[in-house]
Amino acid sequence: MYALALDGAKQPCRVVSSNSGHVLLTGIAGEERARRVTQTLLGPACFSGWGIRTLGLPEPHYNPMSYHNGSVWPHDNGLIALGLARYGHARAAAQIFNGMFDAASYMELRRLPELFCGFLRRQHNAPTQYPVACSPQAWASASIFALLQAALGLKLVESGGEIAFYRPALPDFLDRLHVRNLRLKRGSADVLLQRHGSDVTVTQTRRDGDVSVVVRY
Repeated sequence: MYALALDGAKQPCRVVSSNSGHVLLTGIAGEERARRVTQTLLGPACFSGWGIRTLGLPEPHYNPMSYHNGSVWPHDNGLIALGLARYGHARAAAQIFNGMFDAASYMELRRLPELFCGFLRRQHNAPTQYPVACSPQAWASASIFALLQAALGLKLVESGGEIAFYRPALPDFLDRLHVRNLRLKRGSADVLLQRHGSDVTVTQTRRDGDVSVVVRY
């Protein structure tokens, strides 16, 4: 993991936290470091089964009921998922998407709140809600679109007129997705994605103008 900060003596604070996922979002990490960060974030220290905690289990200040020190924030997970996808880890992003979808199924109106507690997911148990979390919360709502983009590895390349899917993956709860009216300046297209086990097929169902749909692995 990347150091969370420097202390008063300019020594690195070696804290396992979700912030390292934001490093991936910026694209400044090397490929090998990004792979190692991904493994840690999706490992038992960070991933609760519902999402990635703000602080890892081994940390002295870890508290699953704390606002910032062990809870799960949907928007934080959305940003991390986009970072994972940037390095080609769409399946890891889909794993986060699965957890968030399952968590939302226990929430009122299926609406993701600002945050919820970071307790380990247990069979037949709902995620523990944070009593004063904002709901609705705009950035929690936006996290769904980030998670979807990350799982699909979707990138709109304006200069080349490309609607590109990099190593697309669909989460377990989603077998078929039809995305309509993906637009670039040169035109638009509709794209159908279907899951076959761990594989995803991508089919262009409509095209208008000078755009192309490409899949890269």
